[in-house]
Amino acid sequence: MKFVIAPDSFKGSRTAAQIAAAIKSGLTRVFPDAEYVLIPMADGGEGTVQSLVDATAGRKISAVVTGPLGTPVTAEFGILGDGVTAVIEMAAASGLDYTTAATRNPLTATTYGTGELIRAALDQGVRHIILGLGGSATNDGGAGMAQALGIRLLDAQGRDLERGGAALAHLARIDLTGADPRLAQTEFILAADVTNPLTGPNGASAVFGPQKGATPAMVQELDTSLAHFAAVIQQATGKDVAQVPGAGAAGGLGAGLLAFTHARLEHGIEIVTRYTHLKERARGADYVFTGEGGIDFQTQYGKTPFGVARATKAVAPNAPVIVLAGNIGRGVDVLYGPDKIDAIFATPSGAKSLAQAIADTDSDVSALAENVGRLLRARR
Repeated sequence: MKFVIAPDSFKGSRTAAQIAAAIKSGLTRVFPDAEYVLIPMADGGEGTVQSLVDATAGRKISAVVTGPLGTPVTAEFGILGDGVTAVIEMAAASGLDYTTAATRNPLTATTYGTGELIRAALDQGVRHIILGLGGSATNDGGAGMAQALGIRLLDAQGRDLERGGAALAHLARIDLTGADPRLAQTEFILAADVTNPLTGPNGASAVFGPQKGATPAMVQELDTSLAHFAAVIQQATGKDVAQVPGAGAAGGLGAGLLAFTHARLEHGIEIVTRYTHLKERARGADYVFTGEGGIDFQTQYGKTPFGVARATKAVAPNAPVIVLAGNIGRGVDVLYGPDKIDAIFATPSGAKSLAQAIADTDSDVSALAENVGRLLRARR
């Protein structure tokens, strides 16, 4: 009997690899002689670096870079087992977690540190970079990232712009002559779960700006600045990035990467599925276990459990897909059906505080997997 165990992390609690190990420990008490294939997963957001490093026997590297508020932060990125592919989460350098409600300021927050992480990855000799877009504190259209990579953003007097989205209103010219030459030989794959354009009512500023501290007046200012940035980008590069689906991801970082690098946008779960060889490793599976910290109707829009179900059903159509989740939210009925998820179980063993639930994660996940395993054995 073959079990494929391919969960995401339980955010704030356990990594995907730890959850996979807990599921296996429970199942082996029921099926000690089964074949187990553990594939830690992610959907392009938090945990993607760890998942792909674990899946490919890669390594992680730390670097001190500029945080979104301009202060130094220590961030990690991964080098995959092939030695030529890096994986970066922009939130590691420019994420909202580096701010508080009192310090958030999308007018000045910068992606400069993300550019520094890209440069550090290039210094490792990589020529393929997977970059997760999400969790940003920024709304600068990737301007800071570009500046860190040698691209000069100049005002009418030929002075370098200050960092942050608001400063883009003063952009007169983009000087590409100093751009890091390695960018021309590097392929970027951008992991994004959103399809928002850079500007407009569904753009980066209007939709995501408020959660980063933007008032209605700031939203208008930032949207106008990003529209101007896009116009100057088109003059400098010939690329029209303003309305590209996904360009608004991570405060418009998607647009900056599309403008200044050889980049393409993909769903994060599809990238992880490909690099972990999930489909190939799931062939012949009898059962598939996946999971995440919380599941609800939004899981159908590119989250790990739904992506795992779609991928494994393509190669093992008769293998039930079973989800273990820390919390089951509303609307999960849309996740059930042919080529989708077969069953969802909540992991907490009774009512408890969040802190206690986090502390009990390993034992609760293992115990639930054992009980589900006993049900499967009885069914057989």
